[in-house]
Amino acid sequence: MKIESLLGDRSPGPSYNYAFLDEPSKRELRRKILKAVSIPGHQVPFGSREMPLARGWGTGGLQLSLALVGLDDVYKAIDQGSDASVNAVNMRSLVARVAEVETTLDTREATIVQTRHRVPEEPLREDQILVFQVPIPEPLERVEPRLSRARKMHAEKDYSKMWLFLYESVAKHGEITVGARYPVIVNGTYLMDPSPIPRWDLPKLHEAPYLSLFGAGREKRIYAIPPHTSVEPLEFEDYRFRIERFPGEAQCRRCGSTDTFLDELIDEESGETYYTCSDTSFCDKRLAAREER
Repeated sequence: MKIESLLGDRSPGPSYNYAFLDEPSKRELRRKILKAVSIPGHQVPFGSREMPLARGWGTGGLQLSLALVGLDDVYKAIDQGSDASVNAVNMRSLVARVAEVETTLDTREATIVQTRHRVPEEPLREDQILVFQVPIPEPLERVEPRLSRARKMHAEKDYSKMWLFLYESVAKHGEITVGARYPVIVNGTYLMDPSPIPRWDLPKLHEAPYLSLFGAGREKRIYAIPPHTSVEPLEFEDYRFRIERFPGEAQCRRCGSTDTFLDELIDEESGETYYTCSDTSFCDKRLAAREER
């Protein structure tokens, strides 16, 4: 497919614009991205477009990626750390087809990394963009189902219901048991939902050198964490935030890692529990390095 066939309305050839979205849609998305970057953590509404995949499968993140991607970019997509899941493979295939950009499985080679539910284990650089697929952008949804009331609470910085939610968790279980979607305060101002990433990944967002963008296609919301921005999890003085704890002897069965987020699996033959790195690209690199030694 030649790039000239994408730019015009020629026949025969694709009937869509470069990177699928029409230019007015891209301009609107870019304006909303700039506003989201200017007000870290604030949810900016946008006109979510119909995409060639079902809503709930990453349409928000995909629209952000397609609004930003250019011919010089390298695109990577992961789903819960995996490069080989159906969602990640389809995202890469679609972006490669409509934008004619190079795709990669290597985190360090990518300029745009689109992710569902994980932050890559390898530290990202300041010239990279991390795009999150977000199912539920409103952090107060757990405690306040009325959106009009939730928006007023954000305006007044009234997060008492969320603090009460965390206190009830401590009262019932003796600790804060919130796993994914752990609430954070961005830039000391807005309560934000970091998407369903594990607590393991939250420290990576604090003062990160790269731009993080969050897109919710179904809910029509965009928000952002600019580079070098404070991201602080909610915690009490006597009940602090802490990342997931794995069993003392837990390590990746493939690469032997003990310092990455691990997926717990069951061996079909023996029935025994074992662990592997959630980030498949990082695991492959560490495995290759171990085999070379």
